Amino acid sequence: MDNNTTTRPRLTVLGTGYLGATHAICMAVLGYDVLGVDTDQRKIDALTNGEVPFFEPGLPEMLQKALDSGRLRFTTDLAEAGEFGDVHFVCVGTPQQPGSHAADLSYVEGVTRDLAPYLRRRCLVVGKSTVPVGTAARLTQLLQDNAPAGTDVELAWNPEFLREGYAVEDTLRPDRLVFGVASDWAREQLEAAFAPILENGTPVVTTDLSTAELVKVAANSFLATKISYINAMAEVCEATGADVQDLARALAHDSRIGGRFLHPGLGFGGGCLPKDIRAFVHRAEELGVGKSVAFLRQVDAINNRRRKRTVDLVREQAGGSLAGVKVCCLGAAFKPNSDDIRDAPALDVARMLQEEGAEVSVYDPEAMDNARRAYPDLRYSDGVMQAAAQAQVVVLLTEWDQFRSIDPERLGEVVAGRSIVDGRHALDAVAWQSAGWTYRALGRAA
Repeated sequence: MDNNTTTRPRLTVLGTGYLGATHAICMAVLGYDVLGVDTDQRKIDALTNGEVPFFEPGLPEMLQKALDSGRLRFTTDLAEAGEFGDVHFVCVGTPQQPGSHAADLSYVEGVTRDLAPYLRRRCLVVGKSTVPVGTAARLTQLLQDNAPAGTDVELAWNPEFLREGYAVEDTLRPDRLVFGVASDWAREQLEAAFAPILENGTPVVTTDLSTAELVKVAANSFLATKISYINAMAEVCEATGADVQDLARALAHDSRIGGRFLHPGLGFGGGCLPKDIRAFVHRAEELGVGKSVAFLRQVDAINNRRRKRTVDLVREQAGGSLAGVKVCCLGAAFKPNSDDIRDAPALDVARMLQEEGAEVSVYDPEAMDNARRAYPDLRYSDGVMQAAAQAQVVVLLTEWDQFRSIDPERLGEVVAGRSIVDGRHALDAVAWQSAGWTYRALGRAA
């Protein structure tokens, strides 16, 4: 490669979903020429017109900046991508397989196979998708068998660590970069592709392909375990009359434990943690080391029990039966600052409440359209007050700041009964009780 492409390689980003669109936009803003590629013409058209097809704070403004710079384009043409790119980032999804806990690798394998015939010169393909360990070795063979450039095409792995709601910050100022490489040349290309981020002093872990593949699932498994641990303690607190909030605060002061992700409540959801820990267990079993991660099955089970226990609290507040009871559900997204409803605990709880006969009304600041498409049988409202009108029980399911700041007196004027279940430990219990509300939360005494 000439000196110019070594210092500032041209980038393609294959897949323009949440990860891919964010990566393409941010890299263009950092000064790279970027081509975003997707098979979905509607996504390509939307992005080309300056529209981000999902909710992520700050990203629409970044997209406009990138488009205005002339450094970002989008296409459906893989031939154009192969000709354009020096470094190709694979950012397609790896959802859970239907009827299995295994990861569905058809998108990753498909885009790699489809791109390979257009790779006619030395280049680097970089996986960012979360995949089972061993995938990179197989994809390397797939690339080199099908690319005209043969072994001049190398594969690297660079796992992503984006938090929904903070994706721009996490892309531009990550807490670390992981480079899984098989050669010094591949490492040099990654260093060139991330030069502005590395100049900020971002730590880099350079390692082999297998370790790089493991980093993301290991990190997500650890976080899921920490969340389920404090929720397991919440179950113990409920049985003993102890207070899980006080317990969590006491544990957080131990520097070996820390307070991050030690928040009791409804538990985790979304498109990463649940499917990643299940795929990790499945892959470990394939490798003959399933016993080493068998505890993750309990982590998953504890998490799912929190949803059922939230329904129990609402039922208790309703007097023992949900039949005909009006319930206001605040939240649909799996977390605040997102419109993502994949494996959303909030909607799972709303569905279970409705199945028991409750008249459910759901409101979320950003996830309403996605919720309506996925759960068309639920009833939706246009705002908090409309959702809460004549409700006998209010249940907080996603901890949006808008919900944290609700005036309990004002809400009390529209409900039929001042009864609230705080599924996220997001509200000031004393303030709500002072306003005449019966307050319940997982892991806290009535």
